[in-house]
Amino acid sequence: MVNKLEWLFRIINIPLSYILNFFADFMGNSFAAAVFVFTIFINLAMIPLTMKSQKASVGQMRIKPKLDELKKKYGDDKQRYSQEMQKLYQEENISMSGGCLPMLIRLPIMFSIYYLITQPLTYLMKVPADVINKVGEALKLESGNYTRELTIIDAVTKDNSLSTEIAGKLNDINFSLFGLDLTQTPKFSINILNDFEWIWLIPIGAFLAQMLTSVISLKIQKKINPDAPSMSGMMLTMPLISLFIGFTVPAGVGFYWACSSLIGGLLQSGIQYYYGPQKMLANERAKEIITIFDNEKKYIDKRLDKSGDK
Repeated sequence: MVNKLEWLFRIINIPLSYILNFFADFMGNSFAAAVFVFTIFINLAMIPLTMKSQKASVGQMRIKPKLDELKKKYGDDKQRYSQEMQKLYQEENISMSGGCLPMLIRLPIMFSIYYLITQPLTYLMKVPADVINKVGEALKLESGNYTRELTIIDAVTKDNSLSTEIAGKLNDINFSLFGLDLTQTPKFSINILNDFEWIWLIPIGAFLAQMLTSVISLKIQKKINPDAPSMSGMMLTMPLISLFIGFTVPAGVGFYWACSSLIGGLLQSGIQYYYGPQKMLANERAKEIITIFDNEKKYIDKRLDKSGDK
């Protein structure tokens, strides 16, 4: 049974599933290759939203001195301060929610992609829901388990008798990545030397990908805005969380996280470096100075022309 939350995302899931199917066909029915190319496509498609958010941040930075003045003047009167602040935003033609809107659009898309990656039976192989539920019940898997379909694929691969229909569909999609089965869940063991499995490379890769992008992002942030608060504490926290969760979910999910962190992180870092709020604000101020200079020059030239006529 499809839960209520997933029904809300189906309006996004279904059209995106056709794109993922296209990439799967184009990449020789390789699940890993399709996920990789699909992640690139989604991140490139979201660049306009990122740029919109950057521009909103520039507007916020540009009027910050004026907001500080309003706070000093009306800080004790919250109602008056709110009215004056709204008035300032309107005069400066800046949306108070401009920076949040791109994120509100991006968030459901990210959730939708998670559904697509974790439910290949539904969205890639178009297996009927009753067939999936029947096998899920036989394996005693809860319907709300978002990694259920990858677990079913792993089980059917080992025992085709669980579902001949799903077994037949599995021939159309290759879930292997350099010999690693992306439907399996890595199981960590403290006895690393004796119990090491190559599938561990997936969560480790997700950890390293997020570490790399975190380090690059932190260096760019410090270079662009040295006075910004340090985020070094988060630099290790998020990768460690990814590493921990990577050993509790099927490798296909971990592989997607690795792709998303690497591709999304590098793109975001590039945008931040070349089109960060600080640089965009500096460009705006440079244009303002050039405009003022041109206007002054025109005024002086006009005055000189009048003096020459006399």
